Amino acid sequence: MPSRWNENRLTAKLGIDYPVIQGPLGGLSSQRLTAAVSNFGGLGSFGAHGLAPEAIKDVIGEIRSLTSKPFAMNLWVSMEDEGARTSDENAFNRSLAPLTTHLAALGAPRPTFKPYLSARFEDQARVLLDAKVPVFSFIFGIPPREVLEECRAKHIVTIGTATTPEEGAALQEAGVDAIVASGFEAGGHRGSFLRAAGDSLMGTLSLVPQVADVVNVPVIAAGGIADVRGVVAALALGAEAVQMGTVFLACEESGASVLHRQALRGKKAGHTALTKGFTGRLARGIHNRLLEELNQEGTAILPYPLQRRLVRNLSIAAEAAGRSDLLPLWAGQSANLSTCTDALAFLTSLVEEVSEIAGPIIRWSATRREKQNS
Repeated sequence: MPSRWNENRLTAKLGIDYPVIQGPLGGLSSQRLTAAVSNFGGLGSFGAHGLAPEAIKDVIGEIRSLTSKPFAMNLWVSMEDEGARTSDENAFNRSLAPLTTHLAALGAPRPTFKPYLSARFEDQARVLLDAKVPVFSFIFGIPPREVLEECRAKHIVTIGTATTPEEGAALQEAGVDAIVASGFEAGGHRGSFLRAAGDSLMGTLSLVPQVADVVNVPVIAAGGIADVRGVVAALALGAEAVQMGTVFLACEESGASVLHRQALRGKKAGHTALTKGFTGRLARGIHNRLLEELNQEGTAILPYPLQRRLVRNLSIAAEAAGRSDLLPLWAGQSANLSTCTDALAFLTSLVEEVSEIAGPIIRWSATRREKQNS
């Protein structure tokens, strides 16, 4: 039985000092933040799903130049939604309509329709496998069996993401090393893959113990965890680590824009909502003008990733104009609990506070887990 809160199966397998994982943050990742968390003794992550294989290779090289510690690279198994390849110019124009007034007001050019060129998960995964990254994490599904087998052969730790207990069981059956149980409080995309995202909205408090009860591999709690209270609660629920995204997104080291970081630290960050309007897939962000308009009934939304590429045209112009009300501002429901500006300072304080109170809870949770698995 572990004698310290930070010593368990997962920290041993990952080779890290503290069971704190930085959420991959999608297109707002940065090599600097990934390395900072890993250098501290947690697990830094980089969301690479939007990058071409050659760019992913460069990112891995840069992270390795900044840290010798373990880090994770994150991909999306499902790269596109049904209809993405057949979506035509008429659909493009219907979805563009709600954005045209804003684009014109910002002096941005009207985007034109271009046929969709698909990307392949397998091509991205090949880079991770060839580079023998320490940890390969993923959402929106389960990689092909041969990919997971190659990971095992190369001693690459695999971490899948579940939004329901059924998804957790499916991931364990596939042979992953650990499972992120991601509650609907989390910012960004819902990584559901067995049912529609809207039918898979379980809160972290309910999801984590249910996943922990149906799997034998370590569970990582995610969604709404922003301070010592969330960490201790997650560990008491049966998780062996936490994954925190929004709190790191607000740090200076993240890839978020100045406007985004300011919004995360503002009073309005406490009002978040789910939307498909930003990318075509259900995701959580700060409630602002753009989110409200795209959530209006009857608004035409393109399949992922076409909607994401369309909205990107407005995002570039809005950011240049300082208009955070027209930006996708990804955030979880606990954004207002976060005061992080420096990753190292935040992690130092977090570990000190957890260390003061977590011991008895961890020993109780570990004992319960041993009894359940015996």
